[in-house]
Amino acid sequence: MDIDLAHATHQATLRQRNVLAALAAGLAIALVVMFTVAQSRDREVVLVPVLHAPVTLTNREVSADYLEMVTRDMATLVLNRSPDALDYWMKNILAVTDERARGDVKASLMKIVSEEQGSQITQFFTPDSLQVNPGKLESTVGGIVHTVVASKEVTSEHRSFRFVWSYNGVSLRLIGFGMIVPGAAHSPPAAEASLAAPASPDAAVSGATPVK
Repeated sequence: MDIDLAHATHQATLRQRNVLAALAAGLAIALVVMFTVAQSRDREVVLVPVLHAPVTLTNREVSADYLEMVTRDMATLVLNRSPDALDYWMKNILAVTDERARGDVKASLMKIVSEEQGSQITQFFTPDSLQVNPGKLESTVGGIVHTVVASKEVTSEHRSFRFVWSYNGVSLRLIGFGMIVPGAAHSPPAAEASLAAPASPDAAVSGATPVK
């Protein structure tokens, strides 16, 4: 009698162990499947800007709305500068520059800072057009570049500028920037393209190396 009871108890314990083992194996397989699906799915981030409609980012491509907003902010940052805020200006440009282009861009920005710090040259930009090309990761901004020395405006000319970007995951980074030269062949700036200061207040103000 005791032997039969012990055998029944042993069998019940084995069944419970087998059920638990099967559940553990099932959970492990489910976790592996969920992890694989999570890694292969497209990632999306929904942004809700203050002055625009909600923008969705995906790791597949950059949206036109997001590229437009980033270009607008970058153009405002790059093309507006004064001697009193050059360090802030350089720091924030480098913060959104692709790592591959950061060294060359920093060298060019340092040149501008050394030439204009302590001077009375101020540059500001009033945009009047903006086009984006998400497929090529390019954007173009047009507007009036004003150069002011002390309190006198010495130049006021319409210029167009092209920005070239890299996109990795959901990160948009600047890799090239320059003034578009009318009549020149289209050639996007490479990662080593630099930003250059005007030679003098009376020179054409581009704020960048011309883009062919």
